[in-house]
Amino acid sequence: MLTPAVIERTLRLALDEDAPWGDLTGETVIPAEASARAVLGAREEGVLAGIEVFARAFTLTDPAIDVEVLAADADSFASGDRLAVVTGPARAVLRAERIALNFCQRMSGIATLTRAFVSAANASRPAEDPVRIADTRKTTPGLRAFEKHAVRCGGGHNHRFGLSDAIMVKDNHLAVLAGSRADVSAALREARAVVGHTTMIEVEVDRLAQIAAVLDGGPDIIMLDNFSLDDLRAGVELIAGRAVVEASGNVTLETVGEIAATGVDVISSGALTHSVRAIDLGLDLDLEAN
Repeated sequence: MLTPAVIERTLRLALDEDAPWGDLTGETVIPAEASARAVLGAREEGVLAGIEVFARAFTLTDPAIDVEVLAADADSFASGDRLAVVTGPARAVLRAERIALNFCQRMSGIATLTRAFVSAANASRPAEDPVRIADTRKTTPGLRAFEKHAVRCGGGHNHRFGLSDAIMVKDNHLAVLAGSRADVSAALREARAVVGHTTMIEVEVDRLAQIAAVLDGGPDIIMLDNFSLDDLRAGVELIAGRAVVEASGNVTLETVGEIAATGVDVISSGALTHSVRAIDLGLDLDLEAN
């Protein structure tokens, strides 16, 4: 998903947004011949994501900039660690600095939070049967590929990328079916007959009583949304391996371990991307005039 083409297209938009008519400060204050050396450093511990995006922001601004990458995506780092060194024309380095940091800080925040969720969820699970932590479509518009890449850097898994990837029947879909007096089981079987054999079908339910009819339709995945811990355990027992069981709703670092202990296969959380805190990274500059 996070291809070089996606990175370049999004960075160009971000750089143009930040300096649509150039960098007024750099072009009037910084000598044209000045060079700069800058170190990307961690000001707190975390998990790195977006280092390729960070580097490309500089080289897109000016190909004369050199970025020495000292750590890889998914690497853990401590406060004070050096993650990259940027060298090149000072005006260009200063122009790209904020955009490069914005991407890397946010992506690293997502990776760091995801790693914490994965660790908390699997603390009570057997090593041979880990639970998957997955993201959702609750992403920043235009930045989904970046944020979902960051989730993978943290050891998480991606849910569907978008509406075109899989059939996912949610509460509002079920409400429409109910209002149309349509049979849920029949609707799922009809969907299966229409789509390709590789297409997954997931159904979201919000109470145990819905599970039997959904199972009769033959879905691949059943999401138990906002279930209590007791109902999650009952749902896992009722489904009995006939579909992948996903839990969602009210998932926090404090609750994810208890949810994982109910035996579900996947835990999805929008919090991984929609309300994450950026990691504090700094770019310390050492400017020298040639």
